[in-house]
Amino acid sequence: MSALPYDGLRLLAVHAHPDDESSKGAATSAKYADLGARVLIATMTGGEAGDILNPALLQSPKASRDIAGLRREEMAAAASALGAEHVWVGHVDSGLPEGDFDEEIPAGCFYRVPTEIAMLPLVHIIRQFRPQVVTTYDELGGYPHPDHIKNHAVTMAAVAAAADPDAHPELGAPWSVQKVYYNQDLSTKKWITIHEKMLEAGLESPFAEHIDDFRKRAAERPNWLSTRIDCRGYFDARDRALLSHATQIDPEGGFFSASRQAARTYWPTEEFELAVDDTDREPLRPGEDFQESDLFAGVRFDDGRQVPAEGMLPSASDADDREEESA
Repeated sequence: MSALPYDGLRLLAVHAHPDDESSKGAATSAKYADLGARVLIATMTGGEAGDILNPALLQSPKASRDIAGLRREEMAAAASALGAEHVWVGHVDSGLPEGDFDEEIPAGCFYRVPTEIAMLPLVHIIRQFRPQVVTTYDELGGYPHPDHIKNHAVTMAAVAAAADPDAHPELGAPWSVQKVYYNQDLSTKKWITIHEKMLEAGLESPFAEHIDDFRKRAAERPNWLSTRIDCRGYFDARDRALLSHATQIDPEGGFFSASRQAARTYWPTEEFELAVDDTDREPLRPGEDFQESDLFAGVRFDDGRQVPAEGMLPSASDADDREEESA
């Protein structure tokens, strides 16, 4: 029997494009994989509509000739860096139009596929992998990209259908996911707080030009950071995964270097919003931040054992206390 505490637990992280898994909740994925859980990343689209965002690759024949193929290679490297498994769900990248999504996105792209059809491959994945916990995006997609918005709708529909024994029996035996979370690692609350802390310290903030947009988005959809995972020790794995997506990440770019370093210093955690909780523990208090420090808190193993209601991971404040004691 494995001595790793999370052996037997399974986390399914559903993302819209290759590289999303490395920029949203990546250190959490690496941490759980390191502690024995199986972590499966399901990528809805192939990222075919993505541009080459790294100036160093603008003249790359491979990148310009076959960006979809190159992004598959990048995704494999990123999953390996996180210690995660990976599956392509199989939809086509919708791109990011400047105008009306319904008018500008071509038929057949992920955003335009009816949810009851788009969810079918994910239902099969859920029933095969049997995750206790699933992560996805909130109803606004975390930010207003059509594939991120669709990712939310399809994931929630697939979780419900996977548990229904009368729904699509050809896709496998029913499986009930115990908890669903919205990934809030890039919450506006987080970036606004880091920005303000940097200004208080007399430092230049990398978020200054974006802060008005962050505040507008925060007013439109307040983030409930119900759960924060202490990720110290796993940010290097996150950064290796993100840099694996060389077509999308300029390692010399200001946002990558400055924002990641700022987060390490001022906010060394990743956050999630509890959306579904079918465990038998006492419910969390809606709207109150930082009540959990473990996505698996309260879930049951296949053999009936239950993770304690408070989880098995220390809270960020406990980790802070230990660091102060050892200093």
